[in-house]
Amino acid sequence: MTWWTRALRSLISSGEEGQLDLFRIFPAFRRFLAARHHYAYLRTFGDFLFVVVVISGLYGPQEAERNVAVFLTWGLLWPGIVLSWFFVGRMWCGICPFPGLGVFLQRKGLTLALPVPNFLRKYGVYTSVILLALIIWIEVVAALDYSPAGTSWLVLSILGGAALFSILYPGQAWCRHLCPLGRISGAAATLSITEFRPDHEKCRGCETFACQKGKNGKKGCPVYLGAYNVRNNLHCLVCGHCLPFCHRDSPQFLLRNPYAELIRNKGRYITCTYIVPFLIGSQLARFLREKPFYHAMVESISFGPYSEAVIFSLLLVVGFLVVLWVIRYGTHLFGISEDPMFGRFAPLVPIFIPMAFTGELVYRMSYFATGIGDFIPTFGRQVGLDFLEIFSFTIPDFPVQILSAFFLLNGAIAGCYIFWRLCLEDFEGMVSFKNFLGINLLIGGLLLAYLTVLF
Repeated sequence: MTWWTRALRSLISSGEEGQLDLFRIFPAFRRFLAARHHYAYLRTFGDFLFVVVVISGLYGPQEAERNVAVFLTWGLLWPGIVLSWFFVGRMWCGICPFPGLGVFLQRKGLTLALPVPNFLRKYGVYTSVILLALIIWIEVVAALDYSPAGTSWLVLSILGGAALFSILYPGQAWCRHLCPLGRISGAAATLSITEFRPDHEKCRGCETFACQKGKNGKKGCPVYLGAYNVRNNLHCLVCGHCLPFCHRDSPQFLLRNPYAELIRNKGRYITCTYIVPFLIGSQLARFLREKPFYHAMVESISFGPYSEAVIFSLLLVVGFLVVLWVIRYGTHLFGISEDPMFGRFAPLVPIFIPMAFTGELVYRMSYFATGIGDFIPTFGRQVGLDFLEIFSFTIPDFPVQILSAFFLLNGAIAGCYIFWRLCLEDFEGMVSFKNFLGINLLIGGLLLAYLTVLF
């Protein structure tokens, strides 16, 4: 059987047996991840972009059309990260520049290395979701996607949080417990077509746990996992730290059915339980913000200079509460929310996850399509090369809208597929036909809501 046939089977298979290990097919890829200097090159490139954004945003022109920091951040880097979620999970987190300063401070011995407190382990997920909501709110209300200085200060604030946690705690505690971007990346990674997993048979009998603890003065997993502990895509950064420590050749990079993890875990991830309703609600609010009636509402309801902030905040809260109600009503229709084997779960959460993250991709893609044609001229205006105006172009709205509708339709179909699989396998015969139709109508209604606010 050829490797591409095995790859196709891995993508459509409903089980975990026979998954294609990309480390075996492409050993150079494994060697690349295992060689730390290669990752250092990637992180250096990320650090360079980080410095460009910060310096350009703080000291360059403060008009978005004359400063590349804005589009570089919101139009290129962020959409690129969102797109990467569907293919390589949280791998971006492995080369993210935010923990760079903290890692440097730790290498210089400037860390207290305190034990990570239990309240952070237990409640970090709630705090990170609140921080994510705050970032999206500030992005819209303060128009950060058009503010060079605002973009730089946001980047520096996240850098400061990561550095502070590196001074207080060992490893990358910020990335594991509190980073809002890491939290959304982890939730999205449950939808990835790849997964980093150990071969548990090879791990059996290991006594060193070097993949987690490190060896010979070299640090192990930066988020305290180690390859042998990886069970899902939520926390693993796919950074390759564990590879040179494992002499049993246990780590695997597997191609998989992108919905297998969602079906297997059935909405037990508390991270997704909170992120999904907020993300969908915020997307609907952000799309509505582009409609004429929204601007008419802002002008008619006077809160002085705070009208925009108040109206969008109300939309954000209403969107979150409506989607949360839909999820809970769908759970009521499903009829089962607790299992004696694995406890409580929210079945509508994995069903809505594909739409939540395709919706985020569509939102970021729209910003990219709007600004990419002016990126090179913007750079020219910033550095005084006016002749670069000749490279200006415009992407028509129609193909972007068609592509957006295609992505959202695929997200809805994926949700129906996950629901269908749940009904045919673990919960066969437990959902009545009437309720089965009702949940499918909820999926279709959410799709219709997206298309209504988008077009």
